[in-house]
Amino acid sequence: MFAPTRRRVLEALGIGGVASVAGCSGDAPAGEETTTQTVAQTTANATAESVAADPTDVPDPVDWSEPRHHEVTLEAVEVTAEIEPGVTFDYMTFDGQIPGPMIRVRQGDTVSFTLKNPPENDMPHNVDMHAIYGTGGGAVATTAAPGEENAERFEATYPGAYIYHCAVPNLDYHISAGMFGMILVEPKGGLPEVDREFYFGQHELYTDGTPGSEGQHGFDFEAMASENPTYVLLNGEKYAYAAANRGPLQANVGETARVFMVTGGPNLQSNFHPIGNVWTECFPNGSLSMEPHTHIQTQVVPPGSTMVGTMELPVPERIKLVDHALSRVARKGNLAEIDVTGEEDPEVFDPEVDGADEGPLYGDGEGDG
Repeated sequence: MFAPTRRRVLEALGIGGVASVAGCSGDAPAGEETTTQTVAQTTANATAESVAADPTDVPDPVDWSEPRHHEVTLEAVEVTAEIEPGVTFDYMTFDGQIPGPMIRVRQGDTVSFTLKNPPENDMPHNVDMHAIYGTGGGAVATTAAPGEENAERFEATYPGAYIYHCAVPNLDYHISAGMFGMILVEPKGGLPEVDREFYFGQHELYTDGTPGSEGQHGFDFEAMASENPTYVLLNGEKYAYAAANRGPLQANVGETARVFMVTGGPNLQSNFHPIGNVWTECFPNGSLSMEPHTHIQTQVVPPGSTMVGTMELPVPERIKLVDHALSRVARKGNLAEIDVTGEEDPEVFDPEVDGADEGPLYGDGEGDG
């Protein structure tokens, strides 16, 4: 393990010199199988086409019954990308995407985790994982200046879905700019099988422009202090996975879908609702140790927390995933969509009664209306 030396503590607080490199000492504990999780590495660039994480890019479910050891590396990537067409912003990310890659392990597994901070970056970064017993959730151990890397090793002792995020000084700025993700610690018995899984992250951007005003937007610290965001986003981009942008996502009638959702914040809670559906089973705060709540319409997800929810898909429809503080949908960019295709079941829902119209509702991802 890595002792919280005075130098590490000072570095984590932004005091003193640059961070030193700390290798992962020792081999995997006896009896543990070692795996390397595939976490896409991205070379830091001045610009990127998008920071919006693909919601279908979810690690495979746990299918092992004995403890394993995992090697996991994330890279801090500072990059300029579009919030919406013509509007750019300097994001801070893990591996160039928002939310950062999902890490998926089993209760009792151990993880050797490394954070790399490329030399072309401007700022120090670290990772606080809420799944860790340890100072700052590992933030002290992983603090790294540009051009450095640091590492830690931990046991995933308790099950659940947990946020990880940057926790250097001005941590609210770093999180707002995109530095958060999820680590899922499956219980020893695993999770029930589903047909599809999706992964989303919500956060606010506080810029010195107004939504849609073209050009480069700077960061507005006063707006952040007042908790008055310019954008409230799912996966880092306005309407990133709405039909008019990179969506809709796809599912089939008769399937079950599990949604993992993490709220980076740094300030606003999400009121997460699937329009046209409910969370058939819902684990508030990502707590997989409790019995799920059932048939939940809107689940509050505080900043710094998560939820895990499943949906049944009995009829064809377009599900709109939103923060039900609806001005965030209509005016600040919060929307993702899933198209469920297949045979209709008029006993469950008949869209043709009295000429019902299934036109756009709560915004269509094409503007602020």
